[in-house]
Amino acid sequence: MDTWKKVAIGAVAVVVVVGGGTRAAGLWGGKKAAEKGTLNYSLPTDIQTLDISKNTDQYSNQIIGNSGSNLLRVDAKGKAIPDLAKSIKVSSDGLTYTAQLRSGLKWSDGSKLTAQDFVYSWQRIVDPKTASQYAYLASGVKNADEIVAGKEKVSQLGVTSKGNTVTFNLAHPMPHFEYLLTFSNFMPQKESFVAKQGKSYGTTSEKQLYSGPYTFKGWNGTNGKFELVKNKNYWDAKNVKTQTLTYQVVKKPETAVELYKQGKLDEAPLTTTDLYSANKGSKDSVKVPEARTDYIEYNQTGTNKFLANTKIREALNLATNRDELVKEVTGGVSTAGTALVPTGLAKTASGEDLAKYVAPGYTYDKNKAAKLFAEGLKEIGETKATLTIEAASDQPANKVVVDYLQGSWQKALPGLTINQKFVPFKQRLQDAQTQNFEILLTAWGGDYPEGSTFYDLFKNNGSYNDGKFINDAYTDAVNKAETKDALDQSSRDMDYKNAEAALFKNANYSPLMFRAHYALQNPDVKGVVANTTGLLQDFKYAYRK
Repeated sequence: MDTWKKVAIGAVAVVVVVGGGTRAAGLWGGKKAAEKGTLNYSLPTDIQTLDISKNTDQYSNQIIGNSGSNLLRVDAKGKAIPDLAKSIKVSSDGLTYTAQLRSGLKWSDGSKLTAQDFVYSWQRIVDPKTASQYAYLASGVKNADEIVAGKEKVSQLGVTSKGNTVTFNLAHPMPHFEYLLTFSNFMPQKESFVAKQGKSYGTTSEKQLYSGPYTFKGWNGTNGKFELVKNKNYWDAKNVKTQTLTYQVVKKPETAVELYKQGKLDEAPLTTTDLYSANKGSKDSVKVPEARTDYIEYNQTGTNKFLANTKIREALNLATNRDELVKEVTGGVSTAGTALVPTGLAKTASGEDLAKYVAPGYTYDKNKAAKLFAEGLKEIGETKATLTIEAASDQPANKVVVDYLQGSWQKALPGLTINQKFVPFKQRLQDAQTQNFEILLTAWGGDYPEGSTFYDLFKNNGSYNDGKFINDAYTDAVNKAETKDALDQSSRDMDYKNAEAALFKNANYSPLMFRAHYALQNPDVKGVVANTTGLLQDFKYAYRK
């Protein structure tokens, strides 16, 4: 999922456990400590949408994932367990999944939640009229690719219902399919409600129905304060202990830390080196690694002749000292990026971290970089170049990254001038989708714990291949991993290694770092499930001690 996602401690998912620490007595979100039914959290940027089929960012997903449910839900051990489904059976060939719904399921308005609501949601995401950037995730379900391409009707998708049963027919085995059945973009949607809301669907909290532990209240589409409120119609409401989660948008991390210390927030990320240094001695400070890679994308549409040149892109990659970058930007909390997939996402068949296994050899070599840059300029008949890096203005750390890249690249590559461009996160998303950039600082966090959640990004004509490069060797390797080698993990691992090698050879992108950060977390808040992939923080079982 695009940008700043996903938090985990050590594995796919864990229950957050925080030790020690003293807090301001009697203050919890400005309310009395006796009000144990309320938790208080923040988001660093605005919500973009509540449209289940169209959402792509982690912050909107934080709300959608806690106010919605799917057939399965990731538990504290990282396993996909039944939620709205009572049971799921898988055929021996891995091509058929049959889900039996729990009886008596209801939407937040009290209306009946049916198996057809799941069928509609899957059909809606692949429907070209929806224009979902996540339609590609359905690839592998029977006829999904043909529907996305406009060659088949949505009614022919291999997702059907009969009574209280949903059946999925796959064109080929998908090792990660059970995690798609936990994913927020495939949560059920009520067709009659979506049709009634029309273009306003998901644009405010009142323009959505909720199937999960909470309902969403108080968001008018632009404001920065809202609440998740316990959903009395959720099938497992008896086990939801928290009545209200208050949220506020706090764009400055320094402000979030101050609110935490005042007892008005239950968590505050320490996302700058200054904040980390000032608070690393606190007993409330906890390291929260993320299955996220920060990387650089190059516009390779041909609109920029410099970036269309492989040697110039390779020079930029070689002029990037990733070890120095993570020390300067994160104080060494994050680690240097060595591949597209981050550490902690998945293991190979032999138990090795996938990121280590596939790493193709990104290095820092300023002499070779300068040589290739000069050769690249000569090939296009130029003696100097000016390029612009764009990044989201919502995260302060981005400024430090861009400053570092600007300084180090200009120093290592004579004749290069780097300009900076900062825009709001929403604009950054739009510019990426429309190729309105030259060099883009971006990030991706996995949607499920398997390599394809990253490798699907850069396929030829992929919806997240923002640079629009064509790399047949890469695409062929990823496709082989997802079809012929889908049930052979060792072969699939090698396919991903070959895919990384193809990206490296063509300098199609540049990995910068595998993100991690510290956060101040209230030790009295228990039961929060923090995921490496999927939902950032699941508050279904959360409570204040």
